[in-house]
Amino acid sequence: MTQSAPPRLTDRTALARNRARTRDEALFLHDLAIEDIQDRLAMVNRSFTDAVIVTGHPGKWANALGPSARIIPDDEVLDLTPGTQDLVIHAMALHWADDPLGQIIQCARALRPDGLFLAVFPGGQTLSELRAALAQAEAEVTGGLSPRVAPMAEIRDMGGLLQRAGLALPVADGHPFTATYPSALHLMRELRHMGEGNSLAGRLRHPTRPRVLLRAAEIYAEAYGDPSADHRIPATFDLVTLTGWSPDDSQPKPLRPGSATTRLADALNARDLPLKD
Repeated sequence: MTQSAPPRLTDRTALARNRARTRDEALFLHDLAIEDIQDRLAMVNRSFTDAVIVTGHPGKWANALGPSARIIPDDEVLDLTPGTQDLVIHAMALHWADDPLGQIIQCARALRPDGLFLAVFPGGQTLSELRAALAQAEAEVTGGLSPRVAPMAEIRDMGGLLQRAGLALPVADGHPFTATYPSALHLMRELRHMGEGNSLAGRLRHPTRPRVLLRAAEIYAEAYGDPSADHRIPATFDLVTLTGWSPDDSQPKPLRPGSATTRLADALNARDLPLKD
């Protein structure tokens, strides 16, 4: 009995086609991600000499770390050699991975001891308003639903993947912010210019009815539009950043349970209150 392959999230052919239509002026999320990565690296008291960036937007990330960083595509099997890098950055591509854990494991294996892994990608509540408006509009107009916005990973889940990949000192955090647009149609147009159009494997293979899009724009404006700002609509973007280190003996280790020599109450200058029987 053969085991069937797991369902695929992403149509890689469609993703490549969408990325080829990218316009640089629409890549503000990448600008924010690059700034965040650079800030984090500036806080690390060491220099990196063998860095690689995994991304589907090589032109945008080519100079993020200087000319010495190698840029590779976010293929299913990454072009990485085990134990050769001291820094691996997975840049704005993990949300399209069929196997995010597999991508992180490959990056982790490429690191030398005490090497650093960083990933940044949209997650959390990204495009939650658009997802809701499209779902309601399609249900009203066609009586059904189809995949339109990629599922976004939760921060708490991604932190667990770092540990499963064998990385030490794992940290996952998010940076939500809001952009505004004249309408939902303007937002959808900018998403296409970002290369973030619908690349889901389970998407409809025919053009969406105009009535669905127009109704989605109406629902979006009714539910989220701001009357005090010319009825502009907000769009939530949530950049998730993952940080982990390749294990090394030089890294701090947690103390064994019961090995503490100072009481927490003493450290906080707090008074003990005995519990009643």
